[in-house]
Amino acid sequence: MIDDLRTLVEVESPSRDVDALTASAHAVAAVVEKRLGGRAVLVDSEAGPHVHWSGGGDPRVLVLGHHDTVFPLGTLARRPFRVEDGHATGPGVFDMLGGLVQAVHGLAALDDLTGVEILVTADEEVGSRTSRALIEERALACGAALVFEGAAEGGGLKTGRKGCGTFEVTVTGRAAHAGLEPEAGVNALVEASHQVLDIAALGRPDIGTTVTPTVASAGTLDNVVPAEATIVVDVRVATGAEKERVESAFAALTPHLDGAHLTVRGSVGRPPMPESAAAELFAVARRLMPGVEGRSVGGGSDGNFTAALGVPTLDGLGAVGGGAHADHEYLVVAAMAERAELVTGLVRALQDRPGGAVSGRTAG
Repeated sequence: MIDDLRTLVEVESPSRDVDALTASAHAVAAVVEKRLGGRAVLVDSEAGPHVHWSGGGDPRVLVLGHHDTVFPLGTLARRPFRVEDGHATGPGVFDMLGGLVQAVHGLAALDDLTGVEILVTADEEVGSRTSRALIEERALACGAALVFEGAAEGGGLKTGRKGCGTFEVTVTGRAAHAGLEPEAGVNALVEASHQVLDIAALGRPDIGTTVTPTVASAGTLDNVVPAEATIVVDVRVATGAEKERVESAFAALTPHLDGAHLTVRGSVGRPPMPESAAAELFAVARRLMPGVEGRSVGGGSDGNFTAALGVPTLDGLGAVGGGAHADHEYLVVAAMAERAELVTGLVRALQDRPGGAVSGRTAG
């Protein structure tokens, strides 16, 4: 597993870099074919190739992951792959190349891979715009999804996720000389300041809704009334009702200043993943790994899409570690074999399930 992890980490795969992601997709496909046999198909998209593999037969379980990372080209030179003091480090080890390796090796322990599909996408970190339809198609066909994002803190599985999305509010005002006739302008920065307060007030953290302005820009020169400003907002919601409320509230934003205009773009693109979607699969995981915890988390994944379709979905099956998207990202090497064994047991249970129900048969 360490050798395969090194192979994947050392092929850098920043989101939106199609050339880099093409090389990464070939590396992922080679690892899958080496360990499982068969042929991994590269599915081209504007974002880069997605990797799809099937064990044949009637689809029963979708193993879901992504090979794009948030780290730009050149990160590997500064932070090369290393294994030291029980931790593997390097760009993407935790989110989520380690999970891919564990999944493949867990599947390799099965004598029969009939009904198993693997889908490794190229654009999860940037919203899964080109892969969502394929994810949903294969999840519905398989009837169950195992998502190999990094584990929750302490190694827990992710049994619920908030819906998440990004909104962009553009304010259009009117430029004027800031010294000679500021009153002739419409100050987009002042309007944006009003909007930031209105937007922040939409949050309801008591029920899991966070609405967080994260990036703002305005103005051109220090003596010009700014004619345009932009606000970017991160939104997380725990329920479908809150998704609708927040989206409606953004659509209803109105200017405070005469002459100012607003343009709002965005949505809660990833629907919430309710804990009910994971209940059946988590019960099997608890039998296979007694004591493992289930946690609901604020981040989103492609499991949000599969769960929203009513497909049983269990997330956080990937690497145990931490530091996702940060320079201190790491994977706990000692946990890799146990997590691969969990994959083996879960997939066997899903292959055996009668009429859509999951059996509790353990690996052995």
